[in-house]
Amino acid sequence: MKILEPLKLNGVILPNRIAVPAMVTRLSGEDGFVNQPIIDRYVRYAQGHVGLIVVEATAVHSNKSGPLLRISDDEFIPGHRELTRQVHDTSDSKVVPQIIHFLKVARSGWRQTIDSLSEEDIERIIEEFGQAAARVRAAGYDGVELHSAHAYTLSSFLSRRNPRRDGYDGRTLEGRLTMFGRVMQSVRKHVGHDWTVGVRFLAEEAIKEGYTVEDAKLIALRMAQLGVDYISLSVGGKFEDAVHREGQPLYPYTGYSGDRCMPGDWYPPLPHAHMAAAIKQYINTKGYTVPVISVGKISDPLDAEQLLQSGQADMIGMARQLLADPDWVKKVEDQRSGQIVRCIYCNVCKQLDEKFKEVTCFLWPKGLSQAPADVTDGDAPRWPEAGAGLTATVEKGQVKLAWNKAVAGSTEIAGYNVYRAEDDGDAHVTEAVKSTKHADKVVLGGLRYTYYVRGHDAAGRATPPSDAVRIEMPLPFAEPASSSSEVRHVPH
Repeated sequence: MKILEPLKLNGVILPNRIAVPAMVTRLSGEDGFVNQPIIDRYVRYAQGHVGLIVVEATAVHSNKSGPLLRISDDEFIPGHRELTRQVHDTSDSKVVPQIIHFLKVARSGWRQTIDSLSEEDIERIIEEFGQAAARVRAAGYDGVELHSAHAYTLSSFLSRRNPRRDGYDGRTLEGRLTMFGRVMQSVRKHVGHDWTVGVRFLAEEAIKEGYTVEDAKLIALRMAQLGVDYISLSVGGKFEDAVHREGQPLYPYTGYSGDRCMPGDWYPPLPHAHMAAAIKQYINTKGYTVPVISVGKISDPLDAEQLLQSGQADMIGMARQLLADPDWVKKVEDQRSGQIVRCIYCNVCKQLDEKFKEVTCFLWPKGLSQAPADVTDGDAPRWPEAGAGLTATVEKGQVKLAWNKAVAGSTEIAGYNVYRAEDDGDAHVTEAVKSTKHADKVVLGGLRYTYYVRGHDAAGRATPPSDAVRIEMPLPFAEPASSSSEVRHVPH
């Protein structure tokens, strides 16, 4: 499979094409130092053989921002060095930190914007990025990623909403690109050209008057011209449409652009893949082969493989999916894709971040601060002798399902996956639940639905499928003879 093929990024060779993008953990203290829980989170990805591990946003300056990692002074190097040592001792996974500069925000809803920065401020920021990158290399990382996405400083310069009217003029594309170009120049000055420097930026801002993929293609081309070694794409996550909650600083993932950044379960799979494909095609036609990372609700190995085989991406990024199951790559390698714990995009992790709480996954067993270990031996869970006993009832426009509790094998039951097929289509996981009940609220009269469930342990080992139930949903306003639903049990 192409997803398991190595890829060279400047002087480093990734063991496969899967990356975990930077995802906040809230595991660090207010002091910004790397601690053991932080190390454990990234070692866990290395245990799962993730090709490129991007450590959460790490500040290049000393502004306070809660539990945020820092690389703004040499005193932070030892902790980062220990993180890289433990990751490299675990597997062939490569690890880079995402370095970030952000402006001030207040609980009143006020936020600092880039037009308040003086020339002196800008010069300092440029130098801070360069010095931070040098510390990153000294700490033993395999490269560095420049955070130029979402609501933060470099992204604000790239934005079509950039309000500056000087050499960084937001009215021209070249003006908007000037800050990134100078930062990239500073970083290369401090780390050289023989070391991996990647970038993450937005394929689309997803805000009113923000840029779209048409600008993003040109931005990516300039980044390629400047010598970036990979381009990781995201969408949205801006302050401009954030919802202010009284007494809390703005959180840039509360508006529409936040939905687009971390698309929930109501979005289709691969909602952003076409933008990564367009950007990759454009820079390739201009003679640049900089690897492009496609992200956004990519969890099925077949989908990931198809994107690579068809030339729509060079790498696949998964944040929430790899949080749910860091062993995704390992299971694909071992031909155990059926045991992958599939992210259901419930965004509980996002909600925890917004509340400044430790970020965990809803699908992990309760009380864990790290993903459970992979288990390959011992007994898988099973249904009781009486079977799953799946039942379905239609009530007020929803299908209510209930079933018997599965019997634990070598490890406890972690939850249940609910599968649904529409008419004669293929069945897909529509929800993951901890209990033995589920209400499907997105059904339509006049269609036929087939359901079955599987219980699974924390490692993703599942019971056989339960017997299936089939629902003929009533069509509202139809003749009385066809106005009642029919529930039938069918062999799976």
